[in-house]
Amino acid sequence: MVLKTGSTILASGQLQTDKLEEICQRQNYGIELRKHADYDHSYYFIASFIEDHLRFHQSFLKGS
Repeated sequence: MVLKTGSTILASGQLQTDKLEEICQRQNYGIELRKHADYDHSYYFIASFIEDHLRFHQSFLKGS
């Protein structure tokens, strides 16, 4: 699992990624948490990282 989020939304306490990370580790479920400084989860965050997101999914669809 890859989870990308902005640091400002983490600081607000809206997302509890630390709990998700802990649960994934206990269940031996891989997680890659990417925290991007000075971003929330607005349009600008999505627009900035959408290409990377789509390439991630494309790699599984193509089997590469």
